[in-house]
Amino acid sequence: MIRKTKAEITKCILHKVANKFNSGQNVFSEDLIRFDQESYDLMKGFLLKPFGNLTQSYRFTNHEDVRLNEVNKFASEVFNDEESFVEYSKSIVNHLFEQSNSAQIKTGDVLVVYIEGIEYKDVLTEAIGVFKIENKVDFFQTYLDDNESFDVVVQKGISTKRIDKGCLVLNTSDAEGTVVLSVDNNNYDAQYWTKNFLSVKLADDYNSHTQNYLEMCKEFSEEVIKPELGMHQQGNFLANTVDYFKENEAVDYATFKDEVFEEEKHKEKFDEYKEHFEKLNDVLIRNNFDVSGVVLKKEKNKLKTEIKLDTNINIKLDVDAPEAASEYLERGYDEEKKMKFYKVYFNEEK
Repeated sequence: MIRKTKAEITKCILHKVANKFNSGQNVFSEDLIRFDQESYDLMKGFLLKPFGNLTQSYRFTNHEDVRLNEVNKFASEVFNDEESFVEYSKSIVNHLFEQSNSAQIKTGDVLVVYIEGIEYKDVLTEAIGVFKIENKVDFFQTYLDDNESFDVVVQKGISTKRIDKGCLVLNTSDAEGTVVLSVDNNNYDAQYWTKNFLSVKLADDYNSHTQNYLEMCKEFSEEVIKPELGMHQQGNFLANTVDYFKENEAVDYATFKDEVFEEEKHKEKFDEYKEHFEKLNDVLIRNNFDVSGVVLKKEKNKLKTEIKLDTNINIKLDVDAPEAASEYLERGYDEEKKMKFYKVYFNEEK
């Protein structure tokens, strides 16, 4: 999604965000962090790495005027006047604090950064980054004690493996508005970061169209097909869905139903579920759109096509081979044992 080859962090400040639900208080820094070269290089990679492989972007929303969106407003002020960076970094943390309306919202460190030289769609631009560190890890710190012997003590610190929550507000826009990138690796509350704090929606492009459609199919398989037809048919449906997306450059809703459903009643249930999914998630599922190969590759790994049995035996189906389950897997009932069974055909074990 972005390139960081020429990117430079020119300003970075650290604050502590509390939890309003637990009557906590934010703690603010007044000065920017002064990095040495080693810590700067580590911090830059730590903060920017998650955004390189993103397939989707967001746009700010507001029910009255998008210019009233808090994060959008604060970022715009900093882009207009870099000297206001420290002031508005505190405003961002205060806004984040106001979203902590339950005990499960975690306190943590908040890094706010100003970045120059971010490359997005072949254009160099600036970005405001907001990163929340919610979890600390234990590590051993060695030290020399009073007896001139080395000892260890356990301390807590920030792991450099991944960020918990982060966003980049780019100083660039398109017809839909300012471009926002976001990651959330601790999504214990799906509404907290993207909806309540950032107030963003997915960009209306083929990446989001592909993800929304595949997400709908995944939920349909779990809520409708699995209870009514069983895991075998659920696996068949998901495999056929992936196969359709792989074989077609664009999705046509009517053609999709004809290829994955044999009976009209299942097509009708899919129509009904589509309306339900749109209302529940406040999204519009497009009837025609181009397929995003990058999103397909990412999302198909999330599709579970495994039949779990109460006899501690699991049958894993290959989502990339939709014909295998129907051709080489049979389901039946054994009258003698009074148990259901699966019969699997194969030539040799791998």
